[in-house]
Amino acid sequence: MSRTDTPWWRGAVLYQIYPRSYMDTNGDGIGDLPGITQKLDYIATLGVDGIWISPFFTSPMKDFGYDVSDYCAVDPIFGTLEEFDRLLQAAHVRGLKVIIDQVYAHTSDAHAWFEESRQCRDNPKADWYVWKDPNPDGTPPNNWQAVFGGAAWTWDARRQQYFMHNFLPEQPQLNVHNPEVQDALLATARFWLDRGVDGFRLDAINFAMHDRAFRDNPPWPPEGRTITRPFDLQRHTYNQAQPEVPDFLARVRQLTDEYEAIFTVAEVASDDPLPVMRAYTQDDAHLSAAYSFDFLYAPTLTVRRVRRAQGNWMGPLSEGWPSWAFSNHDAPRCVSRWYDGPDRPRFAKLTNALLFCLRGNPILYQGEELGLTQVDVPFESLQDPEAIANWPRTLGRDGARTPMAWSREAPYAGFSTTAPWLPVGGDHPDLSVDVQTGDLESVLAFTQRFLGLRSASKALRWGDVRFVDGADDLLILIRSHQDETVICLFNLGDEPASLPDEVDLAGDVLIESGWGANVSGRTVPPYSVAILKL
Repeated sequence: MSRTDTPWWRGAVLYQIYPRSYMDTNGDGIGDLPGITQKLDYIATLGVDGIWISPFFTSPMKDFGYDVSDYCAVDPIFGTLEEFDRLLQAAHVRGLKVIIDQVYAHTSDAHAWFEESRQCRDNPKADWYVWKDPNPDGTPPNNWQAVFGGAAWTWDARRQQYFMHNFLPEQPQLNVHNPEVQDALLATARFWLDRGVDGFRLDAINFAMHDRAFRDNPPWPPEGRTITRPFDLQRHTYNQAQPEVPDFLARVRQLTDEYEAIFTVAEVASDDPLPVMRAYTQDDAHLSAAYSFDFLYAPTLTVRRVRRAQGNWMGPLSEGWPSWAFSNHDAPRCVSRWYDGPDRPRFAKLTNALLFCLRGNPILYQGEELGLTQVDVPFESLQDPEAIANWPRTLGRDGARTPMAWSREAPYAGFSTTAPWLPVGGDHPDLSVDVQTGDLESVLAFTQRFLGLRSASKALRWGDVRFVDGADDLLILIRSHQDETVICLFNLGDEPASLPDEVDLAGDVLIESGWGANVSGRTVPPYSVAILKL
């Protein structure tokens, strides 16, 4: 496979932007679309292939944009539709693709569709959401639990029925079984495709359909697991991953195929994500890629975890294509989750390098290129409804959503001229872009060098992958494509590790971190990485 017959997205690196926290240009403490446009030159210097922008659509912000009240409009806190168009054009001028979120499982309760649906049982949109009569004793129709706590059902006095919601009560569940709902969702996708976007991330898409028989979910015994909410006590057999979802995704693919090289990636949070991901991505009739939570909530980074996750995606392209994320707007930052030592920059280089060496599409969350740490947001500053409801049993999502650090000396690390919606991390100004720019030993410089290397390497972008057995904390990947083979060495532990005899270090060193002047000898230093071309 050559560059000319490979779609741009296969092996592409995406940079996730959480717009509320990226750059504020109007002084209201909330990031906006012009702020992203202002920083596109910086993003281009990273060497990523495109950006994924989390929701910026009109919303009451009960779940900070994932409760959409108008799919085809920009919320005023982020800017205007014209400003999005300017952002899109400016990104394309710099060679950056633009991916945006699509939220198809639910809307806001302030959406016009829901406001009509709830009025009565016989209006034109009466069946656009999931409504159900109560049990004879008045209780909810079944035992389904919401992600954020409590029953997945809320009573509505107007219809004298319960409506379903997998998340907040303000996020009523769309009835995506209904062909009219599918048509409406596809129309909103076409709206953005016609404006020129390059793809979609489909949020929580395995939640998009429900079991039509409304059967109770079976229990999931708590032994050996951390339980923070009733949702954790069920196997989500009937409110997730229903067999009809791939047929809807085939309709999404039919639409995107009308446009040129559109990338679609599914978020899959599931008890058993692998068969779901395969069903959503296999062959050329469904989505481009999918990612699960293999790493996003993992408490540790181990060789076994990497080999198990990557090992599921080592076959032919027809079985599907993965994407990978170590951190995002929902999960604690990996440098804090996986490391508690004195040299976080060294560990951040390791995790970024590993992300870029996996076969698939790496998704780099804003601030990972700087090694930003998870912020301990005090209770009085929390914004995340999940964190507030479950305090202090869950970390919540705010600690990964704090403002981007641009400048050490500027107020609020250069993010805004006024107090931002979440506090700036205490150590983040010292990790800011202006501090790391020009420092050849910084996490930022290492990330830029590695992304340049990856862009030029057929093996790292598209190559097959295999593993070589080594010591417990020694991860050895071989990536090969046509006439190019690279070996990727990672010591994930805090002790030196000996290389197995079959590993040859005679190749050219493409990049390293933690080894010192030369990659030589048979001992791999702690928390180090080396990429060699064989």
